[in-house]
Amino acid sequence: MPRAESQILRHSAAAAFPLRRWLRAPWDYFAMACGLLFWLIVGTLIAVISLPLLVILPAAVARKVGRRVLHHTFKVFVFYLKATDLVHADLRSLDSLKHQKKPVIIAPNHTSLWDAVFVISKLPEPICIMKKAILTNPVLGGGARLAGYIPNGASAGMVRAASNALSQSGQLLLFPEGTRTRRFARWINPLKGGCALISRQAGVPVRPVFIRSNTRFTEKGWPLWKRPDFPIKLSIELGDEIFPAEGESAHEFTRRLEELYERNLSRAHKLRRQVVREG
Repeated sequence: MPRAESQILRHSAAAAFPLRRWLRAPWDYFAMACGLLFWLIVGTLIAVISLPLLVILPAAVARKVGRRVLHHTFKVFVFYLKATDLVHADLRSLDSLKHQKKPVIIAPNHTSLWDAVFVISKLPEPICIMKKAILTNPVLGGGARLAGYIPNGASAGMVRAASNALSQSGQLLLFPEGTRTRRFARWINPLKGGCALISRQAGVPVRPVFIRSNTRFTEKGWPLWKRPDFPIKLSIELGDEIFPAEGESAHEFTRRLEELYERNLSRAHKLRRQVVREG
């Protein structure tokens, strides 16, 4: 292709992108508003029905009901995101988890607020470790309390509760970073030790999950009013099981996990995390 023609094509593509973004802005804002309304209405309904169910049902039955309700709610929301062209998500690698019966820790890196939504939409009855603030939230906390989700408070109590839950079989969803990846982190935040401690105490493997996206929407430090470039592209890749080695300390296992995430997330990929410069 002649150089002049190539320059014209590049210029046209660059000019078309902001135009396309501007033209779809009304739809994006409408779809985002409807998504927030969905959570306000559905979250409130789940919170209302959770209170009597926690009193009426045996604890084990209540947890099962709560986990199923959240799984199907998140599944509907993921369908909504795809149907409205807000998100193009490749979640196929998680399909194998539907049929896995043995206890396991599902451990994704934490790119944004809705990571748990995508993962739980593929897990029929997950156990989830989440922030105590969410469990006490009047709209979002009702379903989480019904499902028996575990607060990430005191380390010893969290490890004990998670190990007990895994001993009854199940899939524990835990974000080993402890919070969303910070804005200026290259690949991930330094990992917390909870994942390694639970894995050792419960005697279960860790399955890393590698989440990549073409945006930093709802990451740590992203203003809620700031619209990203839609559609958001999202890839979720399930890693192989990994066990603590014999004689390996929790600190050493955590460091090995951290190196695994860094190695995988840094490899060439169309959705590889882009650098954000400080200042």
